[in-house]
Amino acid sequence: MPMFVDHSPAGECIFCKLVKGDIPSAKVYEDDLTIAFMDIGQATRGHVLVASKRHAVNLLELTPEESGAVMQTAQRVAAAVNKAFDPDGINIFQANGAPAGQTVFHFHLHVLPRFEGDGLSVVWQREEPGFAVLGELAEKIKAEFA
Repeated sequence: MPMFVDHSPAGECIFCKLVKGDIPSAKVYEDDLTIAFMDIGQATRGHVLVASKRHAVNLLELTPEESGAVMQTAQRVAAAVNKAFDPDGINIFQANGAPAGQTVFHFHLHVLPRFEGDGLSVVWQREEPGFAVLGELAEKIKAEFA
C-alpha cells in the first residue's frame, strides 16, 4: 500500500515542483522535455524516475514527441544504470491510474535495476483465451485506430 499519493493539479504536484527547482532532487539527467532523478523511495539500488517536464497525468496525455523523448531518456538512463551498478537485469515500469499502482499523477517511468534475490516481482494471473478470442480482442483495439 503506497504511503504517499499526490493528486495535485498541474503546477502544484511534487514532480512539477521538482522540475521548477522548488524542491531538491538528486537529478541524473535533464533535457528540454524530460528530467531523470533518483526515486526517494529506492526499490533497488539505483532506482531512477524519468518524467515529462510538462505536467501530463499519464501516458494518454503525452504528446507523441514527449512520449518518444521520455523513452529515449529512459534508454539513456538504463544504459548509465547498467554501467554504474552492473545489475542482473533492468525493468522499465509505468503505471496509469491508481488501480495500476500510480501514486504520483504526473507521467513518469521507473528504471529499476534488478538483482538476483532483490525481492521485487511482477506478477499477474495468466490467461490463454484461445486464438479466436485474441482475434476478437485485436479487432476491437484496431477499430479504435480509425
